[in-house]
Amino acid sequence: MFEKVIGNTQIKEILSNSVKNKTLSHSYLFLGINGIGKKLLANELAEKILNKEIENHPDIITIEPDGNSVKIEQIRWLQKKIQEKPILSDKKVCIIDDAQTMTVEAQNCLLKTLEEPPEFATIILIGTNESAFLATIKSRCMILRFQPIEEEKIKEYMQKNYQMNSITNQYLSICQGSIGKAIFLKDKQNQYDDIVNIIENLEKKDLVEVVKLSEILYKSKEEIYEILEYINILLLKKAKENSLYTNCIEIVENTKKRLQQNANYDMCIDNMVFNMWEELN
Repeated sequence: MFEKVIGNTQIKEILSNSVKNKTLSHSYLFLGINGIGKKLLANELAEKILNKEIENHPDIITIEPDGNSVKIEQIRWLQKKIQEKPILSDKKVCIIDDAQTMTVEAQNCLLKTLEEPPEFATIILIGTNESAFLATIKSRCMILRFQPIEEEKIKEYMQKNYQMNSITNQYLSICQGSIGKAIFLKDKQNQYDDIVNIIENLEKKDLVEVVKLSEILYKSKEEIYEILEYINILLLKKAKENSLYTNCIEIVENTKKRLQQNANYDMCIDNMVFNMWEELN
């Protein structure tokens, strides 16, 4: 059961046994980083509960953020729909994706349904940030914490499905245990190798040369936050040998904040590269 989902064997076993023994909870909270199979497992669980494929199935309700958040109006609609008796099955499943974006009002509204769910209903919340959920929401759900997927399994998956036969350790470290991120980054190994080159040469080359090496950063505005996240991974490794790299992590975090405040992009990158180089020389 749940063969399509890579990793998190223990969670799959828990849910498989619950399906077989008919001991499913009325509400689940799937927690973990993006791209590790939470939504895929929620959909497969829905298929097992309904005993049918869920595509266009009238007995499954799916809620996603409306803009930046899941709003109270969406939860009120859910409450109305979930009370209606199933049409094709004897069960009903509701999946709330990116549930950590629910407003406080939406969460408080959802509590009423979690406290007294219909006998035929199973509600699955999918989220990345546990602290975003009210304690009262968490107390009424069975919480399943998904772990990052092992690098070897990511490697096997990418080789099998995308014929990637030359996967570098740097690429695997960027993925941070997420197959979703591995798929997103599959055509960008060379780009991330260039970023490794920047960090490796901060102490070795003069500022002009480091700026030349940093050209990739100026060209990558659309994915700069993923790149800055990776830079911090590299800096953290370096910090184990030289504590000055810890200060560079703070420089990167400040750059993120300035970019989020819509500061001039090229100037932000200029300052970051210069300040990191100056910190180490």
